[in-house]
Amino acid sequence: MYTFSSKLKTFSLILMVIGAIGIGVGFWSAPKTVEEVETILLEESHGHHDQVASHDAHAAHDAHADAAHQEHVNHVFHQLQNKPWAAFYVACIFFMLLSVGVLAFYAIQQVALAGWSPILFRVMEGITAYLLPGSVIFLLVLVLSGVHMNHLFTWMDPEVVANDHLIQGKSGYLNVAFFLIRAVLFLGVWNLYRFFSRKNSIAQDNADGVSFYKKNFKMAASFLVFFIVSESLMSWDWIMSLDPHWYSTLFAWYVFASFFVSGITAIAMVTIYLKSKGYLEQVNTSHIHDLAKFMFGISIFWTYLWFSQFMLIWYSDIPEEVTYFVTRIEHYKLPFFGMLVMNFVFPLLILVNTDFKRLSWIVVMAGIVILAGHYVDFYNMVMPATVGDQWFIGLPEISAILFFLGLFIFVVFTALTKAPLVAKGNPLMEESKHFHY
Repeated sequence: MYTFSSKLKTFSLILMVIGAIGIGVGFWSAPKTVEEVETILLEESHGHHDQVASHDAHAAHDAHADAAHQEHVNHVFHQLQNKPWAAFYVACIFFMLLSVGVLAFYAIQQVALAGWSPILFRVMEGITAYLLPGSVIFLLVLVLSGVHMNHLFTWMDPEVVANDHLIQGKSGYLNVAFFLIRAVLFLGVWNLYRFFSRKNSIAQDNADGVSFYKKNFKMAASFLVFFIVSESLMSWDWIMSLDPHWYSTLFAWYVFASFFVSGITAIAMVTIYLKSKGYLEQVNTSHIHDLAKFMFGISIFWTYLWFSQFMLIWYSDIPEEVTYFVTRIEHYKLPFFGMLVMNFVFPLLILVNTDFKRLSWIVVMAGIVILAGHYVDFYNMVMPATVGDQWFIGLPEISAILFFLGLFIFVVFTALTKAPLVAKGNPLMEESKHFHY
């Protein structure tokens, strides 16, 4: 039985406290009035105050220009108010979907009757324990968005919808009530599957037959059918609808690849940590090698989807489509191209080597870069639509990462203490223990 070390527990709690304080400061420091934004914009003019003042004086005689200027100030005001919300949202959805990726990987192993992975099942079950608290926090953010506590989803603003015929055409799907119903359905089913699969897995440890194992097999098959559909709708709802004028038929697969490889990476890193502490003695370099192969393979798959989406949209140059990438290349050049290095170039160069996949320290190093890279990927998906060019990775972003990382560590390693780390009742466990190649 795993024991949650006091040092790791203290570390996770410190991360949560520091993160919570930073998040609070981020919300408190956001501009409260339009006048504050006016001051910020003047300060950002870098010595061109006279030019701005002259422009404003001239604009006073031009009602149209004055209205345009005021509209711009209001727009920046909403963007700066969105910043702490968006930073919280990115970290919140990233860690929650990471656990969903592990849950999907767990179900795939069950359905495939995989013989190499049962030794890792309790690690996967521990990571998916984060899904429940992650879902509660995330659903709360969606509800607060629906009652107009923020401006993350522009289509939720009645004034915006009233003047936008494109969003009006999508109102049958993009409306707050239906949006929240779908969110409750998706999160509810995912959590129910996690709960019952975990329950059956533990019950199988002391069962005479394999009835609970067969139940998990059937549940996993049903869950994956639901997951394929719900994951697509989820990606449209929670991420793509932040840009309600833009859509991509590849987007659901792209989002899936991002959080799927993040989940597999988390499995590898937690497994390596536990083994370094003397647990999971039967886990060998072949298990680590297989996890690293998935990390490598899904990284290449993610790159294929990224390029397919980008190349077709960029080459066709249709204004309402290409604007999505123009915005990111113009205003998010470093994170946009940086994530390609972190999510493709680095894993390709490091994990393409078979021997490297068996070295724990290299897998951990690659894993840290992959997780950071896919956080930046989600950052690129969310921030341009919510804060525009008013972005930088500062206190709100770092604090949100620290808070959710601390919560993730605390929940996962607490869950690992609740059951033996080896699912001894699994009929394929002996094959998994002796997995070598």
